Amino acid sequence: MEKEKGIPRSEMVRTISDAIVFAAQKSVNASQNLEVSISPKTGALKAYTLLVAVDSVGDGEREIHIQLAREENPEVKLGDMVRREIDPGTLGRIAAQAARYAISQSVREHERTRVTGQYERHVGKIVSGTIIRKEIHESRFPGKPPMTDFVVSVDGTEGVLTQRDVIPGEEFRVGNGVRALLVGLSSGGFGPMLTLSRTSPRFVAALLQLEISELADGTIEVVRLVRDAGYRTKIAVRSHDQRVDPVGACVGSHGIRIKNVIKELSGEKIDVMAYSDDLMKFFQEALRPAVPQNIQIDAANQRIRFEVPEGDLALVIGRGGKNARLTSRLLNWRLDIATASSGQVKFDIDVQKAVEVLNAHIGLPLGCASRLIAIGITTPDALEGVTVADLVDAGLEMKDAVLAIDGYKSYKRGKGSDGDGAEEKEQGAA
Repeated sequence: MEKEKGIPRSEMVRTISDAIVFAAQKSVNASQNLEVSISPKTGALKAYTLLVAVDSVGDGEREIHIQLAREENPEVKLGDMVRREIDPGTLGRIAAQAARYAISQSVREHERTRVTGQYERHVGKIVSGTIIRKEIHESRFPGKPPMTDFVVSVDGTEGVLTQRDVIPGEEFRVGNGVRALLVGLSSGGFGPMLTLSRTSPRFVAALLQLEISELADGTIEVVRLVRDAGYRTKIAVRSHDQRVDPVGACVGSHGIRIKNVIKELSGEKIDVMAYSDDLMKFFQEALRPAVPQNIQIDAANQRIRFEVPEGDLALVIGRGGKNARLTSRLLNWRLDIATASSGQVKFDIDVQKAVEVLNAHIGLPLGCASRLIAIGITTPDALEGVTVADLVDAGLEMKDAVLAIDGYKSYKRGKGSDGDGAEEKEQGAA
């Protein structure tokens, strides 16, 4: 225990002695005062019953006559405590089991104290260890495959790396070395355990600090970081020194700094960009290399609507929409994305439908209908109260204006006659 767990010998001796006494007094030796001593050097155990020297014995389990006591020790006086050795075997099986249980409890408690003292200050930092075993257990979700957790030895202390804390696609074997973020401490079935993660966004931040001295000393600050483990991480950084380019410092010469981090993350992509308090500037930086167009900001609903060239749409959205979701989380704004061409196509379709409506209901030639739509008249009912002079003032030629008003009047008369006929039919049916 001293060598492997770091538990002081004297403390273990006291723990076992107290456990044996407590268990013995609760079982076969309930009426006796007991004392147990263990030799720290040899481990030899001796048990004693404690008796009070009296001149008249009333309780044979706790008292001894003074004359009998003086036969063993002539210096005994009335009221003195006399220690009489007994066979430890008489303490019973329960006492032995209690001792074993006490040892286990003591080991766990000391281990918990040691691990807490040693690792509590390292929470949020990267630790290195070795995979010592795999633990396979059933998934909590019916129909899902079993889950594989990895137990990692970190300087003799066990840590757990659950399957959800392993980057998708990673494979570990027993004996492999691994680096992970120390998330916290937990109580396992066999003592305290370290909770580890390789999927936490803080793991990437900690790796960057190891590689980039400007991040470690505070010259550069990571303002925002979002991650979809195994796919992509987006990082917004800013510099507190005008002479230092934050993006260039993070990427490094020929990308060497960021490549080291990407390698540790099993090839996960990392986008590094400059942070700005100006939303529009930060938004455009977050979408690079794509160039957003027709940007509309809805501050009330915290939404940004924009278009991108058709060739950039797949780049902005990403596989299964992952890139767009990451960008949205980075900006903390919802994104509505369309292609620059799709908006025009939708507009052309709407115009064509409006032309067909005016042609069908008012009888306007297609060219005349198109010119009417250009000034905002897209439905027959929009001509309600409009005069020929109004249309001419709006830019239509006189002949088109006359055609439109005459067509609208015919349209109104047709609606009126249809309504009267329907009313007569209803009365006839009644």
